[in-house]
Amino acid sequence: MMRKILAALICLVVCLSALTARAAENPNVILIMCDDLGWGDTGFNGNTIIQTPHLDAMAQNGMNLKRFYAAAPVCSPTRGSCITGRNPFRYGVVTANAGHMKPEEQTLAESLKAAGYRTGHFGKWHLGTLTKTVRDSNRGGPENTSHFSPPWQNGFEVCFSTEAKVPTWDPMLKPTGKVSSQGWAALNENDQSAAYGTHYWNQEGEIVKENLRGDDSRIIMDRAVPFISDSVKQSKPFFCVIWFHTPHLPVVAGPRYRAMYDKYDLHHANYYGCITAMDEQVGRLRSKLKQLNVTENTLIWFCSDNGPEGNARAPGSAGPFRGRKRDLLEGGIRVPALVEWPGKVQPGSVTDFPMVTSDYLPTVLAATGHPLPADRPLDGMNLLPVIEGKLKERSQPIGFQFKKQAVWMTQQFKLLKTQRKNKSQYQLFDIIADPGETTDVAADHPELVKTFQTELERWINSCANSNAGKDYQ
Repeated sequence: MMRKILAALICLVVCLSALTARAAENPNVILIMCDDLGWGDTGFNGNTIIQTPHLDAMAQNGMNLKRFYAAAPVCSPTRGSCITGRNPFRYGVVTANAGHMKPEEQTLAESLKAAGYRTGHFGKWHLGTLTKTVRDSNRGGPENTSHFSPPWQNGFEVCFSTEAKVPTWDPMLKPTGKVSSQGWAALNENDQSAAYGTHYWNQEGEIVKENLRGDDSRIIMDRAVPFISDSVKQSKPFFCVIWFHTPHLPVVAGPRYRAMYDKYDLHHANYYGCITAMDEQVGRLRSKLKQLNVTENTLIWFCSDNGPEGNARAPGSAGPFRGRKRDLLEGGIRVPALVEWPGKVQPGSVTDFPMVTSDYLPTVLAATGHPLPADRPLDGMNLLPVIEGKLKERSQPIGFQFKKQAVWMTQQFKLLKTQRKNKSQYQLFDIIADPGETTDVAADHPELVKTFQTELERWINSCANSNAGKDYQ
């Protein structure tokens, strides 16, 4: 009898060890993104006005990515880079409200779903329209069926998604009380405002009509948390994309959050308040992971999709950097970012290693032990050696394009190409010595400029070939 009991115990230990090893090989992955959040809009990057205690706690328990770049200075292109590992000019989504995620692209969700992960998308999509039948958001409806490419056709099994922007409070309703273009007042619970015109859609292609009043970040997290809980209950690893609308215009904060900043004008109070409301939901997410006992096996990334909206008088801050949204100067593409993975990432660590949203795909696939798409060029690199403290310098340059600008960036230098009157002008900045991009050092490094020009043009042509479909043949 004792031998049978001992054999059973040994079998149980072996099975538990196998399950633990399998869990370690299949970490859960969460990608969190804000919309138009500036580099200087969080406490962990030095903001002393906006309260972001939960993000700050995440920074203390993870790594602050001081030199993290969005792949583009506007929304849609950056989002596509997160799930393809490719620059937006390769798949044709080069600005907001244009193009769509092509079916030939291999998304991170598709790869992980094929590997047994549950996949979910929650929040802003902005990589194609979500309906062919009714008018919706910026482009959705019968007039733009060629751009129909919802998340559920790109590898996501569970969805609670909008095509584009919504108000950050009462997201389905037009905000009222606009005061000299400086902001909106939140609606009272019983107010009946006109519909905003953008819907939340689920994976069945149905409009969601329940639980849509109040803070938009909370509304999104109300769907993400059950997805995570259900995944854990099913003992399945999960890939969860949470793309908040905060703090994109129309930026509205609920009364409690706005009151936290009542000494500021309505625009600033709304902006600051909705960020704090979003931060609460990040705290809620981290608490749920702890409650479910999956914190140790969950890799979480946080970033923004581009720099802050508006001019210098707007509430968003690019910190010490020049430029803002729609600009390839640092303020337009360098964004606040964190990574947290207990046991893998050193708590309270900071890095100036150049990273970009295109790095997500190769990093996540490496972390989960799954192969890269082998039939097409990628623009991202595996960051695991960086977050493990084994790699200090980036050898793979990062390219950017937007309208009449292009950039070729290495660990130290940044070549900025600007097209003016059919003539290309080049500036070179030493980003390590001069992160504010105040001094053009091109004249001091003519051979370097020549090399970077050649490499940039070669890369631009490669992107054009990809967009022409040559990667898919």
